[in-house]
Amino acid sequence: MTPHPADSVFVRACMRRPVPYTPVWYMRQAGRSLPEYRRVREGIEMLTACATPDLVAEITLQPVRRYGTDAAIFFSDIVVPLRAIGVDVDIKPNVGPVMGAPVRDRAGVAALRPLEPDDVPYVTEAVRALTKELGGTPLIGFAGGPFTLASYLIEGGPSKNHDRTKAMMYGEPDLWHELMDRLTEITLGFLRVQADAGASVTQLFDSWVGAVAPQDYRTYVLPHTKKIFEGLAGLGVPRIHFGVGTGELLGLLGEAGADVVGVDWRVPLDEAAVRVGAGKALQGNLDPAILHAPWEVIEGRARDVLDRGRVAEGHVFNLGHGVLPSTDPGQLERLTDLVHEASAR
Repeated sequence: MTPHPADSVFVRACMRRPVPYTPVWYMRQAGRSLPEYRRVREGIEMLTACATPDLVAEITLQPVRRYGTDAAIFFSDIVVPLRAIGVDVDIKPNVGPVMGAPVRDRAGVAALRPLEPDDVPYVTEAVRALTKELGGTPLIGFAGGPFTLASYLIEGGPSKNHDRTKAMMYGEPDLWHELMDRLTEITLGFLRVQADAGASVTQLFDSWVGAVAPQDYRTYVLPHTKKIFEGLAGLGVPRIHFGVGTGELLGLLGEAGADVVGVDWRVPLDEAAVRVGAGKALQGNLDPAILHAPWEVIEGRARDVLDRGRVAEGHVFNLGHGVLPSTDPGQLERLTDLVHEASAR
């Protein structure tokens, strides 16, 4: 009989239950460094790939086959739900998401409607196919956090300083909260579609929220993120929360209501456990760039992450951000084996 994902080592670690070894998966594992990923994506635009169920399933499965990770991350992009509700957005190679018309006024905000399951039938189809194929291996559904989505919408694309975003946040707080309310509903809808179709874990990537100071996070972001995690509570699946450069926000990320707080590579996990506080598992946090070093360096750093992770009430091994495209897949294969062997209880 196939084990249920809810009984998997990954889900058990997320819920702070005893595990025989530390589970591992890799952010952006959906293959940027895999030759088989590049082959199937050749000539296919990112958002087209994300809306093609067979391709989504194949790309999601590739790293699990290659590395033997303890979970699969659904192949998609944080702007997929925006495109699905009619936002003019494209992903430009080597640039990132670019908006046809930035959202900077009340009319632009008012045009953002809630996401319905019928807007993303390809997501439901792909998740159902994947959960059948994965058996007892959990599938992680994910969405972009509201601050990160707001920044892309307001700036019109990637931004170093998020200056227009912060100008609205500080200068037009009512408009800001209306925008965040709408993005919260869209994000919640996208995560629910994935969970309803069979994803057994959800992760919120608020990639750029580390640009916000703690007092501003509490005022302008936390109420919205809390609403997302509260809206997922009844689904009975673990909820992971991750942002980059969020060392000063770790306690607030925990307060937002996730079961697992993702930690980037800047804060050691034993220190992160103190900042996050009791009642949460941690995920992380090997620096992705270390995978370009000789194996003995990688091994030493990985063992250090595992040692520090023992302080946490639950630990999921991961990188401190996404796999870099130039990473040798062989290093990730060795790393996965090392994590499983070195952490075996």
